[in-house]
Amino acid sequence: MPASRGPRRALSAAAVAAVLLAGATGCEDEAAEHPVAASVSPSVAASVPASADASASASGSAVASASVPASASPSAPASPPGPTRAATPPPAPTRLTVAVDTRGGRLALVRGGAPQEFTVTLRNGNTAEYRHLLVALQMEILVGEPGTPQGSGPGFRLERLDPASGSWRPADLRIANDAKPPSQFTGGSPLAREAVRVERYRLRATAGGPTGSSPVVVSVIDTDTDHEVAAHAVLGHSTG
Repeated sequence: MPASRGPRRALSAAAVAAVLLAGATGCEDEAAEHPVAASVSPSVAASVPASADASASASGSAVASASVPASASPSAPASPPGPTRAATPPPAPTRLTVAVDTRGGRLALVRGGAPQEFTVTLRNGNTAEYRHLLVALQMEILVGEPGTPQGSGPGFRLERLDPASGSWRPADLRIANDAKPPSQFTGGSPLAREAVRVERYRLRATAGGPTGSSPVVVSVIDTDTDHEVAAHAVLGHSTG
């Protein structure tokens, strides 16, 4: 009886080994059928969705920033343009003018009598200034007319008030029927742009002078350039 139990135990051991080998072979077959699932570890599998979300978020931000125009960014509102000012035009050019004034509008002299005063006003414009500006006076003789003064300077005495001293000084009065060239005049005083100068004169008829009427012509001459720089003024005159 003991001899019959030996082979049974041996068979049992072989059967167990066969069963174990079959189980191992089955596991290998499952791994072969599902290779990816079997090779991915839990930590790697967990990181896959996180990286996918980050990529999707970055892509979405890029699309959003690209779709927003630059002008859509918040900024201070632009102020409305101010009123446009018209350019100031330059002043119109003005020139020197001369004016003569006396109380009665003319000189009415009496031989040997008191002198009569008159003023010569120079108003300069904005176009030129002068270093030597001279006021020249001339009494014209109208030859052939009755009552026309005959003679020369000694029949009249012209004086000019000196502003510095306040006294009357002799002044030139030309008596002739022709014009004296501007180049033959000298002297004069400065006059700035837009300045005004008033000169005071007085004229007397001497006792032995002529009688009659003749205008007094007032000219303004720039002696630096030898030119008359303003239209002359005329003052009426008569001597009785």
